[in-house]
Amino acid sequence: MPTDTTVPSIMLNNGVQIPQLGFGVFQIPPDETRAATLTALEAGYRHIDTAEMYGNEAGVGEAVRASGLERSDVFVTSKLNNGFHAYDDALAAIDGTLEELEFEHVDLFLIHWPLPDVGDYTETWRAMEEIYRQGKARAIGVSNFQPHHLRKIHESGTVVPAVNQIEVHPYFAQNDVRAFNAEHGIVTEAWSPIAQGAVLDDPTVVRIAEAHGRTPAQVVLRWHVERGDVVFPKSSTPERVRENFALFDFELTEGDLADLGALDRADGRRGPDPDTMNAVPKK
Repeated sequence: MPTDTTVPSIMLNNGVQIPQLGFGVFQIPPDETRAATLTALEAGYRHIDTAEMYGNEAGVGEAVRASGLERSDVFVTSKLNNGFHAYDDALAAIDGTLEELEFEHVDLFLIHWPLPDVGDYTETWRAMEEIYRQGKARAIGVSNFQPHHLRKIHESGTVVPAVNQIEVHPYFAQNDVRAFNAEHGIVTEAWSPIAQGAVLDDPTVVRIAEAHGRTPAQVVLRWHVERGDVVFPKSSTPERVRENFALFDFELTEGDLADLGALDRADGRRGPDPDTMNAVPKK
């Protein structure tokens, strides 16, 4: 049954509202994406995060249409694939995304990775600004950008990214990047919010979960919410999808937040390093 819980929204720097909790479809096979996304929408999610790279945009669009919801009721994000950073390629890529989704626009479109050794991502950002001007995305942003990448965008561009989607979890809190984002009016979105499950057995997380009568995943996701970030857990298990949505009827204590914050570690990164990640798909 759908929940009546209202997910808080955060205002982006261009006035667009983004739901703070979303549903991520990373690694969900294309033929399972429609069903998984529909389950999320039925549970109350109104924010779906996909990407050209995931190959499952079509399933997201199908689920939105099948849900009975108005298109304006669902915030949909997609991301530019790594092989389309050239200006004209990026402009063509958004059209491909819209064709896959069967939408007139996406709510947010991101550069997926900076690819620092592949090309000039400031040229890519110029294309993103044109996509925004054409109304094909209600907001534009980046993913996996570090402060030095963002500074180049600020120096060369005219639109400040609305969002920076980065790896964040208790083992990799990214406080420096989050602070830079906040200073420049950029909302932080957290991918891999439970460190691919690695934090769920942590004694500190388990202790706090037991104290609140919650699951470890709920505690960690609540930590993200209380830090003010946008978060989108991924699961194709209906029970887990609903469980991950139940974050808004409890609060962590200041002590809980401090203890979870203390789990941050220098070697906590689980995904690729944006300064060395330069993989481009073969055409």
